[in-house]
Amino acid sequence: MSPRRPAPQAPPKPRPKGASQSRTRLTDRLDSWQAHHSTTAVESLQRLFRTPMQSLLTWLVVAVAVALPAALYLVLNNIQDLGYSWQDSGQMSVFLVEDVRPEAIDALLTSLDKDGRIDQVTHVPPGDALEEFKAYSGLGRVLQGLEENPLPDVLLVRPATHDPDALGELRDAIAAKPVVAEARLDMAWVRRLQEMMALGQRVVLALATLLALGVLLAVGNTIRLAIENRRDEILVVKLVGGTDAFVRRPFLYTGLWYGLGGGILALALLGLGLWWLSGPVARLADLYQSDFRLQGLDLTESLQLVLLSGVLGLLGAWLAVARHLIQIEPS
Repeated sequence: MSPRRPAPQAPPKPRPKGASQSRTRLTDRLDSWQAHHSTTAVESLQRLFRTPMQSLLTWLVVAVAVALPAALYLVLNNIQDLGYSWQDSGQMSVFLVEDVRPEAIDALLTSLDKDGRIDQVTHVPPGDALEEFKAYSGLGRVLQGLEENPLPDVLLVRPATHDPDALGELRDAIAAKPVVAEARLDMAWVRRLQEMMALGQRVVLALATLLALGVLLAVGNTIRLAIENRRDEILVVKLVGGTDAFVRRPFLYTGLWYGLGGGILALALLGLGLWWLSGPVARLADLYQSDFRLQGLDLTESLQLVLLSGVLGLLGAWLAVARHLIQIEPS
């Protein structure tokens, strides 16, 4: 008898892949990340509305800190729009020589109109200048005894530039004209106005920096209290494998909502203040025969204010979470 051949063995079955061998697609990770962000954002906002008084107080602190430098910024912008701002304060008076011919005046007007540094030129004849002087000086009866008009032809030049150095160069160029006797420009007033505006801008910047630090501290302290109140919840999440980014995310959205809400409330405070002051300011301007009206923030500036407030809230929350969350670790 021939020896019995061993029966052929079946090929080994493939081992099933365990959890450690499975892979997650990138799109699934992105969908999960986006879903958690949207859910966390909504839940963080709902959590704020569950404690309305505490949230309102924080929003008010942020709103006041943001509204104060914004109000000073509006003050500076409105000062520049007043009737005695740059254009009028930089007006130049050009006195022509005596007995100047009309053809020479027309040639000078044409030359000045073509100068790109000049916005407008107005010719005031001697007769009109004398009548205006009589009306505003209160010496009408005295001036009626004059046998001849002592006033020369005058050109009122409104420059297109506001730079004091450029204004000085323009004045010297006009004074060098043959038919010009003198060109006057109150450079001291122009320089004083420029320095006042520069000083005001620095004051606004310094105040905005200090109040921005106040927003960071206020939001950071609020987030710190929220972290302490949810310490047990954070410990449980970390025990089951939650990452720091997962735990950090709700607090960051809370700081963002604090900042955005404070910015919107700051816009409301600014609008209320402008409405309260617009009536008296308009009546005062009418008494001085001016069409000046208070101007608020435009749409772009309003959006920038709200976004800046939101960034401050987010940064304050980040600083608080980075400092206090690392201290909560399961033992």
